[in-house]
Amino acid sequence: MRFFRPARILGCIAAAAMALSGCTTTGSGGQLPPASFVAMQEGPGEDYVIGPLDELTVNVWRNPELSAEKIQVRPDGRITTPLVNDMPAVGKTPAMLSEDIRLQLSQYIEDPLVSVIVTNFAGTFSQQVRVIGATEKPASIPYRANMTVLDAMIAVGGLSEFAAGNKAKLIRFDKQLGRQREYALRLGDLLKKGESRANVMLQPGDVIIIPESMF
Repeated sequence: MRFFRPARILGCIAAAAMALSGCTTTGSGGQLPPASFVAMQEGPGEDYVIGPLDELTVNVWRNPELSAEKIQVRPDGRITTPLVNDMPAVGKTPAMLSEDIRLQLSQYIEDPLVSVIVTNFAGTFSQQVRVIGATEKPASIPYRANMTVLDAMIAVGGLSEFAAGNKAKLIRFDKQLGRQREYALRLGDLLKKGESRANVMLQPGDVIIIPESMF
């Protein structure tokens, strides 16, 4: 029996190492649920935060002379519309900006109804999805509603020749936990095999990191 004790000890050590490895993978390299639908909405979502160089349309109901199209947010973060001068826009959602314009216009007309639509968006850094590493053209992409990993990869031209797509990672800030979390991506299965379950939803501020294959 004494000859088998070292083997048993080694077996226990190996089992413990595997258990610890499994815990680490679960904590830092989890899987995201697959995207279950095709996005039909192409514009930014309701929580989109207006950024410099975004293009806006401001509609004032029954007051076309106060409405305006193709208003570009200036680099200083402000916009100007009829009767509204140098209104701060950056950092606000369209709903917030609508309310601020409404309050400004209420000095001149009674109970104005204002809507703001983002017609062309660049996005602040916190609203962009960044794709870096072994891709054809690493880039920061403005986030839009219902955006998926497939959308992002199409925007950057797909994987490079030596990319290790199935070893890619998605870095996302978890507001509830107050820290970043890391998720595993299977970009190789998605782009080369057409595996639809490898397509996942993105969130504003996500970072996709694609390593190169070692051989």
